[in-house]
Amino acid sequence: MIDENENTFIVVNEAGEEILCDILFTFDNNENGKSYVVYTDGSKDEVDGKIKVFASIIDKSENGETILKPVETQKEWQIIQATLSTVIDEVNKTDE
Repeated sequence: MIDENENTFIVVNEAGEEILCDILFTFDNNENGKSYVVYTDGSKDEVDGKIKVFASIIDKSENGETILKPVETQKEWQIIQATLSTVIDEVNKTDE
């Protein structure tokens, strides 16, 4: 579950542990009508040491709660990667 008014949310992993995640950004895709959240749990990749970034589809449950669903298609991953690249480019421009 995700609270759209907060910048963090908690996920429960396979071991039943609660993990606090930080929302990096959300966006809507007009092509497919879906909303996405890009987030991190602050963990680092073992190979390159970069912070891991995840993405999910934002959806509503039957009782109106916001829930996260897995991204299922390669096209959706391409949309997310393109959006992430644009955001990174914009952040880099403001840092210059």
